[in-house]
Amino acid sequence: MSERKRVRPQLSDEASSYIRALIMSGSLRPGTQVRPEVLGEALQISTTPVREALQSLRVEGFLELVPRKGFQVAPLTGKDIRDIFRVQALIGGELAARATLNATADNLAELEALHHELIAAATRHDEVLLEEKNHAFHREINLLADSRKIIWVMGLVSRYVPRRFYANIQGWPQATVDDHSKLLDAIRSRDADTARREMEEHIMHSGELLATHFDERVAETPSPDEAQGLARV
Repeated sequence: MSERKRVRPQLSDEASSYIRALIMSGSLRPGTQVRPEVLGEALQISTTPVREALQSLRVEGFLELVPRKGFQVAPLTGKDIRDIFRVQALIGGELAARATLNATADNLAELEALHHELIAAATRHDEVLLEEKNHAFHREINLLADSRKIIWVMGLVSRYVPRRFYANIQGWPQATVDDHSKLLDAIRSRDADTARREMEEHIMHSGELLATHFDERVAETPSPDEAQGLARV
C-alpha cells in the first residue's frame, strides 16, 4: 500500500460519505450492485475500509445485502429525499431561531462575511468554494444556537444530505444566495420567527432541487460506470 493510502485517516468514513453522496444524487440508482473493488480503486484505498463502509451504509438503510449478489442500493425515491429534508428543515428552523436571539454584532459580521464570500464564489462559478462557504454559514448558525443536543440531532440527519455535489444542481447556487440573503435580513432584525421560517423554506427548497435532480438521474439510461457499481456525481 502506498504512503498516501497509509496516512489518510478514517478511510471507511470517507468511503461512506462518497457512496452516500452517489446514492442520494441518483448517480447510483436503486437496485445497482455496489462493488467494493471498483470503489476502492476510485478512492485509491484498499477494499477493507470500503467493505466497512458498505456495512455501515447497510445499517443506515442505504444498501441491502442480497444473497449471491452482494451489496446493492436500497429503494429510494424523490419523496424519501423530500421527507428527509422536511425533518432537517424543522430542526434547522429551531436552530436559526435560537441563533437569531443569541447573535452579537460580531457574530452577524461573521455571517455577513461568509455570505459575501459565498456570493463571490457563486459569481466565479467556484463550486468547491461555494459548497465550503455554504457549509460554514450553516455551521456558524448552528453553533450560535448554543444547543448541543439539537445540534447533535441535526448532525445525525445531515449525514443523509450530501453537500459535495450541490453546486452542480441546476438552480442551487442562485437559490442559496437568495435564501441566505432573506435569512440574514431576519437575523439582523432579531426576528426569530421569520428566521425560523426562512431557514425551513431554504432547506425545503434545497431538498426539492435535490429530489428533482434525483428523479431525473434515476429516469436516465444507466451508464457503463453504473453497471460496474460506480457512478460519477
